[in-house]
Amino acid sequence: MRLTVFGATGGIGGQIVKQALAAGHRVTAVVRDPARFRVTGERLEVVRSGLDDPQALREAVAGQDAVLSGLGPRRRSDAGVAARLTRSVLAAMEAEGTRRLLVVSAAPLGSAPEREPLRDRAMMSVVGAVLKPVYDDLRVMERELAHSAADWTAVRPPRLLDRPVTGRYRVAVGGNPRSARVIGRADVAHAMLAMTDDPAMLRQGVGVAY
Repeated sequence: MRLTVFGATGGIGGQIVKQALAAGHRVTAVVRDPARFRVTGERLEVVRSGLDDPQALREAVAGQDAVLSGLGPRRRSDAGVAARLTRSVLAAMEAEGTRRLLVVSAAPLGSAPEREPLRDRAMMSVVGAVLKPVYDDLRVMERELAHSAADWTAVRPPRLLDRPVTGRYRVAVGGNPRSARVIGRADVAHAMLAMTDDPAMLRQGVGVAY
């Protein structure tokens, strides 16, 4: 497949690029600072662009089979960035007729499974309260997706870890896996790539966790 990756210098975005290249895909990595991007490959094109350049964004997504974004807030002070950046990507995709989009959201936006242990419900509530501005931003982002014409998937991981890819994790379409506590960034990337051509994941929020 021909894939465009936004946020390619981040933990999840960088893993998407590496794993996609290893799987034989052609990848366009969109970065603001190429000096920070260390990945190389014959099937890799690196595009320098900020997300405030509509023409550059259109060129980056034109003719692609899917767009995968690791963009999003990393701290409370980043609240607002996910919705704004996703809006820019959606506009570029709509202009070019590119439909498939996968983004990173967060587990607190998903519904709790039946018989979720009280401890896990309480933990999710505390995290949601502490990082409320971040999750409010992601809720706006998901509303933007829902109102768009894109074939989107919002992948909702819990707390992220730096671990090697395992390919072993649980997936819950429309909610969260039971006792969803952690997952590695590399496995979030693995899950996003696996969902790219899965019709069951279209226009869905999907929980992923170990």
